[in-house]
Amino acid sequence: MSSVLNGFAVVIEPENLLYCLIGVVIGMLIGVLPGLGPAATIAILLPLTFGLEPVTAVIMLAGIFYGAQYGGTITSVLLRLPGEASSVVTVFDGHALARQGRAGAALGVAAIGSFVGGTLSIIVLSLVAPLVAGFALDFGPPEYTALALLGILLVATISGGGRIRALTAAAVGLLLATVGRDDFTSAERFTLGNLSLADGLDFVPIAMGLFGLGEILYNLEDRHRAIKVPAHVANVWPSRADLRQSSGAIGRGSALGFVLGILPGGGAVLSSMAAYALEKRRSKHPERFGKGAIEGVAAPESANNAAATSSFIPLLSLGVPANATMAVIFGALLIQGVTPGPQLVTEHPELFWGVVNSMYLGNVLLLIMSIPLVGLFVRILRVRATVLAPITVLITLVGAYTVNNSVFDIGLVIAFGVLGYLMKKFGFEPGPLVLAFVLGSLLETSLRRSLLLFGGDPTGFLTRPISGTLLLFLLLVVLAPAAQALLHRRANRQNQLDWANRQDQDSRVSR
Repeated sequence: MSSVLNGFAVVIEPENLLYCLIGVVIGMLIGVLPGLGPAATIAILLPLTFGLEPVTAVIMLAGIFYGAQYGGTITSVLLRLPGEASSVVTVFDGHALARQGRAGAALGVAAIGSFVGGTLSIIVLSLVAPLVAGFALDFGPPEYTALALLGILLVATISGGGRIRALTAAAVGLLLATVGRDDFTSAERFTLGNLSLADGLDFVPIAMGLFGLGEILYNLEDRHRAIKVPAHVANVWPSRADLRQSSGAIGRGSALGFVLGILPGGGAVLSSMAAYALEKRRSKHPERFGKGAIEGVAAPESANNAAATSSFIPLLSLGVPANATMAVIFGALLIQGVTPGPQLVTEHPELFWGVVNSMYLGNVLLLIMSIPLVGLFVRILRVRATVLAPITVLITLVGAYTVNNSVFDIGLVIAFGVLGYLMKKFGFEPGPLVLAFVLGSLLETSLRRSLLLFGGDPTGFLTRPISGTLLLFLLLVVLAPAAQALLHRRANRQNQLDWANRQDQDSRVSR
């Protein structure tokens, strides 16, 4: 408890309070602006964190992440325009309620659900993360090898855009992770004789290019989109009937979001969709969904905020980012000289508990701001993309240069920006590439150390309980799609046989 209390002492320092407020405000703004998500924003702002203390920097970046989940709800309800990918499902019933003149109730339930989901997730995170970190102290190279493999595969399997595309992007990320000097032999690999590549590719230009510049180029294609007139917001406090009807959905969404947020590749988007599907399936009147069901707003909003918080567990306790945004925050910690992992709780308790406890304050600030500032956030949408885009590109390139004072880094940002644009254009998500790049060095180093430990015998992974269990789970993940396709094919074949038998019987009867 002393560490927890010290964490609160870190949070209430004036500088940390200020940057927590800055983070959640930026997060809400980014959530309102369609296209530019939290991963892109954090990537662009990475150079600004160099002059900050590690705990202050991560408090601000974390505020941007979970603040964006709040902001995306506003435009989803009022304009039928999801500001953030995790708010896509909220559009279905949120905007339907707005058309019925109940936009205030929808926003109020969403704000309460977001607050409850985020707060419950923080409480469980405070209890679970130290236990996970203590358990992870038993991890050696074989366990980290299996964990990195499982993380990359889960991200490639769960992420949008198709499994083949995601696996291809992850393979490119693993290839990029091998550029530079070999850690064991110091031999140069894929440097093309360029001294700037001798130490490998830097994470910052890759993240700023793929998420920052790439997103900007892709979103400029929609710059001529007409601005819709927002729905009128009356009373923002939901009625007792709304609260009673949505309370179960908020609880179930929070629990489901917490669990899915921990899994690699899960995150806020998958959690919101799963929570919406769960509520629709268990409802006695599923036909209400899509026509203004208040549970259709409460469940996904609770789930995406719970997932945004719980995704910090594998990052802080295992050193494994669960999604693309966590990968960018992972890079920010490395830049600050802090290595996330099991030792973080004991070696940097002020950072661990400072970040965790700052989320309590951040959620309160977001609850206070989310309703009164609705009008202000909607007006921001009227700023033309042709004005915002050049300013953002300039900030991105200047920030990339200030990291190492290198023109070469600017070239990398432009190159990966073009790559990110082409990936989005052809249906490839950049998230698996970045996650594979981050986990690539961990995977290679752990794998080679494990093989040295086992004398070159790969079956040694199966002799250790933790790595063997992780590899078994990995095998299940690989075989699950094939088994699902086989069952689906058998079901279709059986349906065809049943239909043929019915046709045969009908023909006999008619004769």
